Amino acid sequence: MDKRWAVREKPDNADVINLANKLGIDTVLSTLLIHRGIKTYEDARYFFRLDLRHLHDPFLMADMEKAIERIEAAISNGEKILIYGDYDVDGTTAVSLVYSFFSKLYDKIEYYIPDRYLEGYGISTQGIDYAANNGFSLIIALDCGIKSVDKIAYANTKGVDFVICDHHLPGKELPEAVAVLDPKRADCDYPYKELSGCGIGFKFIQAYAEKNNIDFEEVTRYLDLVAISIACDIVHITGENRVLAYFGLQKLNAVPCIGVKTLMQVAGRTGNYAISDVVFALGPRINAAGRIDDAKHAVELLIACDENAALEKGMLINGKNAERKEHDLSITDEALSMIANDEALIGRKSTVVFNEKWHKGVIGIVASRLTEKYYRPTIVLTRSNGHVAGSARSVFGYDLYEALCECKDLLIQFGGHKYAAGLTLHPENVEAFAARFEEVVCATIKDEQLVQEIKIDGELELKQIDPKFFRILNQFAPFGPENMSPVFLSRNVYVSGYAGLVGENHLKMSVMQEGSPAFDCIAFGQGSFLDQIKNGRPFDICYHIEENVWRDKRSIQLNVKGIRVSSE
Repeated sequence: MDKRWAVREKPDNADVINLANKLGIDTVLSTLLIHRGIKTYEDARYFFRLDLRHLHDPFLMADMEKAIERIEAAISNGEKILIYGDYDVDGTTAVSLVYSFFSKLYDKIEYYIPDRYLEGYGISTQGIDYAANNGFSLIIALDCGIKSVDKIAYANTKGVDFVICDHHLPGKELPEAVAVLDPKRADCDYPYKELSGCGIGFKFIQAYAEKNNIDFEEVTRYLDLVAISIACDIVHITGENRVLAYFGLQKLNAVPCIGVKTLMQVAGRTGNYAISDVVFALGPRINAAGRIDDAKHAVELLIACDENAALEKGMLINGKNAERKEHDLSITDEALSMIANDEALIGRKSTVVFNEKWHKGVIGIVASRLTEKYYRPTIVLTRSNGHVAGSARSVFGYDLYEALCECKDLLIQFGGHKYAAGLTLHPENVEAFAARFEEVVCATIKDEQLVQEIKIDGELELKQIDPKFFRILNQFAPFGPENMSPVFLSRNVYVSGYAGLVGENHLKMSVMQEGSPAFDCIAFGQGSFLDQIKNGRPFDICYHIEENVWRDKRSIQLNVKGIRVSSE
């Protein structure tokens, strides 16, 4: 698939040179900093010298005092407390963190994860009934609840109090809970708005520890869980999140909790994890518990205090992940075949595919894979509890949620955000919905949004990539949304020595420019360029700069995202 190369506009040259001189760095690096809003020496010092003292006072969050007072009262009065969270990575890590912290202080505490298929996302009536019927008078809800106005009202009739710890955008009305912790509340002055659900849980235990004179190390011992949630929930890695992710990765790689250590072992790698490694190696395994079986297995692993029990749960979850992969690959193949054999589907600006036998737990993953292949708004539908359930994914810049709003008369319910959503509809409305969705997308999407874009941070001569440059570039990590690993453009490179295929269709080569050393490159899925570049013709590349480790030997490698061969 052709991709658009979009080079970011350069900031004012005087600002670039001034910052480069102050910091003693290359102007390419000072440009990267200015693109991140870093314009002074002090800004740069804060950015590069991360410190846990940069974390904000948790009591700046609206309702934090009320939340802490309520759990203190519950503990003082001997009430039963239920820690409630969503079934995805963010929810299960949040539950594991808050439960682990308080269970060391208090024994009348349990946790609850709703069933993905029977209860669905967020606060459920079944969960409230479970609490009421089993004597729980306080629920701490994590990564959910901000829009559960009716459910919290129901809980109030049952004598069950709620403290909500959420990070999603509130609706017009806040639930009538004892406390609602959410930095995205319009009336919340907390300085950082992009915490994960587990991050809100972290601020909650930080506040409790601070008020009750508990050593801060008893809070930071759970930073590996926070880092996993930040990575897998795709929140911004800026400000406070970047601090939490940085120190969380340090803990994950050095002294992870027993459950995380076991998860890393079953994933086949026990150290040197970056954010991307967490996303691709740990996140799917945690998610697989809830997709294929029961998300409680993930919590049981993450709170484990015994290595043998942790290994048993880790192997179980790894098996569920293998099962998830089988469903994922087979359904993706079926969906791709369905599209390829239908000319009407191929020619559309959206994709809607339906098979009542597909496994509901993986349709979101399949929707992502179809979006990668055809790069257009995509919805995958299957049967679930007598209805049709769907998972939707969008392309950069296109508001999927708004498109679904235009189809709401054909839907039972839907929810989500700009780039991902879930929906439910009656089986008899599937064809009408697919037609309406295509109509809406055609009317609202721009042609350029249907071509994947590679965002390039700037041009670079290969000779500029020296050890100092690479060392400073690494200090921009951890990388993620709003602080992505930079993509550079180098023009008129040519093959120097080896160029060949590895795996199915991956291009491995060594390239250089006039006056530069040679750099090893890997270009995943771009083997079709081999014949064009082997003849000595110059070409342009855009790439990440990364470290390659092979048999304890470390070297700089270019991870090539795009190739353009000169037509001359």
